Amino acid sequence: MLIKSRGEDWFKIDFLPKLKPLSIIALLLTLILLFAFQGKNILDNPLIILFIAVPLIIQTYFIFFSTWFFGKKLKLTHSVCAPEALIGASNFFVLSVAVAIGLFGLQSPAALVCVVGVLVEVPVMLSLVAYANKQKY
Repeated sequence: MLIKSRGEDWFKIDFLPKLKPLSIIALLLTLILLFAFQGKNILDNPLIILFIAVPLIIQTYFIFFSTWFFGKKLKLTHSVCAPEALIGASNFFVLSVAVAIGLFGLQSPAALVCVVGVLVEVPVMLSLVAYANKQKY
């Protein structure tokens, strides 16, 4: 209703830029709290971290490359194939973090898995973006 009364330009030009710093601060604060509450678990249980991280890495690469090659076989354009493979491979850990904290708390094993997921997903997804950009056709 607010957008209707003030207009879409107001929303895009005035409102969103003011909201962006707040959203970044909230995300950083959430990650800092997660690492603060899970730091001891991460340092005390490196094998458990490995058991969480390795399957996530394998799964992410498998889903990306399965989708990538299937999309190429269907002759999809790069602008369709790359995003669909990246979206398919994403584990949406931002949402997972919110759900884990809301349901189980900051010190829960579910939150630990999400922390490891965030640590794994970011570099893996960046490597897949780099691959997709190099394969541009």
